[in-house]
Amino acid sequence: MGKNLFQKVWDAHTVGHLADGRTQLFIGTHLIHEVTSPQAFGMLRDLGLKVKFPQRTFATVDHMVPTIDPENPQDPLAVEMMQVLRDNVDDFGITYFDLASGKQGIVHVVGPEQGITQPGTTIACGDSHTATHGAFGAIAFGIGTTQVRDVLASQTLALEELKVRRIEVNGRLRPGVYAKDVILHIIRLLGANGGIGFGYEYAGEVFDRMSMEERMTVCNMSIEGGARCGYVNPDANTVAYLTGRPYVDMSDFNATAARWLSFASDPDAHYDDRVRINAADIEPTVTWGISPDQGIAISQTIPDPANAATPLEKASIEEALAYMKLGAGTPIQGVKIDVAFIGSCTNGRISDFREVAKYIRGHHVAAGVRAIVVPGSQIVAIQCEQEGLPDIFRQAGFEWRSAGCSMCLAMNPDKLDGDELCASSSNRNFKGRQGSPTGRTVLMSPVMVAAAAINGHISDARELFHLENPPSEV
Repeated sequence: MGKNLFQKVWDAHTVGHLADGRTQLFIGTHLIHEVTSPQAFGMLRDLGLKVKFPQRTFATVDHMVPTIDPENPQDPLAVEMMQVLRDNVDDFGITYFDLASGKQGIVHVVGPEQGITQPGTTIACGDSHTATHGAFGAIAFGIGTTQVRDVLASQTLALEELKVRRIEVNGRLRPGVYAKDVILHIIRLLGANGGIGFGYEYAGEVFDRMSMEERMTVCNMSIEGGARCGYVNPDANTVAYLTGRPYVDMSDFNATAARWLSFASDPDAHYDDRVRINAADIEPTVTWGISPDQGIAISQTIPDPANAATPLEKASIEEALAYMKLGAGTPIQGVKIDVAFIGSCTNGRISDFREVAKYIRGHHVAAGVRAIVVPGSQIVAIQCEQEGLPDIFRQAGFEWRSAGCSMCLAMNPDKLDGDELCASSSNRNFKGRQGSPTGRTVLMSPVMVAAAAINGHISDARELFHLENPPSEV
């Protein structure tokens, strides 16, 4: 029997086996940022250790950097943590994509665009959404601060091997349905805890047709479905995307590409579970609650706890409705929004902004709605400028900001105020996620965010923008 990609990458990076059953796994690439690395470096110094392979670690600033005047953060903690990162990368000889480099951005945008993210590798970062890099056929783990220390010190991690669930989506997506809708649908179907103990392999005709940026959107939110990682097998799209990237060795590229492709799952590979989804069943999807699996199609109504299957489900729905201030059994369409946010490591790439810009010409953000757009990196921002996209957004009433994590988790000035409701292209709708303990988040695709911003309420973008043709190559 053949092997799936997870098994191939795991075997290729196994250093040894521990007495407790865990595997000591070599980590090929380590990504760090200003939030989870300072304590790890401090522990390293306390132990008198050096960074084992500094050339395998790459740093940037993203979480705390302001999106207005990023060179001059007003938060003393942000100033301190950014300076600590600077001191650490200088002391230990680590590559740093800082604000002055022109390459700064969200760590999960920077890695792929620099060609640091490559197929068949293991990647770790002190950030839960490291699963993003699985779009390239890598096995990528979000890790905690003590594990950041371990990777810095030894370039290895002690991990339990995962089961693998293959999720196939076949057929064609309907007009107005995007990669974000696909992953929200999967999470809704399998649950926020459905992936515990698993890595997710995304496969089938829909993923085969997806661009690399669309695959990144899907893999990014694997963690919201409880999976430890998620990946798509490398193919010709993967090779084309990586060709000529700064950190890709082009000296014998044919051999490099062949090696990358060899990590793809074998046709007779074993899987611990399989899920099959019909693409035609997926509609534009939005969340209504306080967990990413509390989602519905835009045409549906908000769940009624009276119809819950179990007491636990009933209590969960009641808690979510009370926090979100939504009415049971009412349409999600028409719910008023206060803020619209397009950006994050889920949907802050050039293709996201191109797609929205196609439809917002001639429209304007509704009165009373604060709408902000934040590119995922300085390079994405430059690409957008070259194509005139910021002007299109500004003319439509959106604020165009500098690169960073921004309102996704609000460890910077971009926060909700009070119980404002935000239509967001980010990845989490937890209580207080966007900076206010009573702020409310509704997750959706960037085009759906734009429709909500323009109408002033949650809307079906297919109706507003007359989406009669498929929105992308998917």
